[in-house]
Order: sequence, then structure tokens, then C-alpha cells
Amino acid sequence: QLQASGGGLVPPGGSLRLSCAASGFRSGFGLNYYAIVWFRQASGEEREGVSCIKGTDGSRFYADSVKGRFTISRDIVRTTVYLEMHDLKAEDTGVYYCAAVDPYAWNVKRLWNISRGMEYWGKGTQVTVSS
Repeated sequence: QLQASGGGLVPPGGSLRLSCAASGFRSGFGLNYYAIVWFRQASGEEREGVSCIKGTDGSRFYADSVKGRFTISRDIVRTTVYLEMHDLKAEDTGVYYCAAVDPYAWNVKRLWNISRGMEYWGKGTQVTVSS
């Protein structure tokens, strides 16, 4: 129900746009309801929350490490969430996953970056920042 794409190899300072196509939620609701969260996982490290967009009101949240460089957005008609990434650094390297959670079942505002709260996961897309 979630499919991430758009990863690749970019040099430091480069840009990428990731896409998360969402469909088939059990409730029948879509991106105007669910919160969609981007996580990433570097080799040998724990999965960390990168950014979130809350479906009900469009609120956006970012990890401190990506503020000012990453932008999350959504296209409800295309049922897709995007993550625009600029000024990429080596430490941004990892597998990027998108996940979804019911905002009335999980305190998204406080806990958006906690992976165990997510209901749906997509397969990841690899982002490698290297010269």
C-alpha cells in the first residue's frame, strides 16, 4: 500500500526527490487522513524519523538534522507524498522508507518519529551520497 521510489547515488550537495505512492488503506481513507512519515536507516544503525506530514491538517515535522534542507509535501489527487532533499550530505545516506499511521490512534505531533507506532510500511529506496 506504500511504495517508495526516487533514490539513487548523488554527490555531496546534490538533490533528490523521493516519492511515496499510497493506496489501499483498510479504512478507505487516504492522504487527507493518515499521517505519512519518512524514515531512514543507515547501515548498522537504528531507523530514524526524517519528516512527517499529517493528513488531517497538513502539519509538517522535520528532524533537526534535515531542517532547512528537506521539504515534505503531498499530492492528494495523485495519492503521493514527496520528500525533496537538497544539500545532501554523506550522513543522509541510507535506505528511506515511508510509513503511515492513523492520527487518532497515535499522537503524531509528539511521536511522529517513533517507528513502532506506524501501521503501514513500504519497501525502502536507497539513497547514497558520495563523491
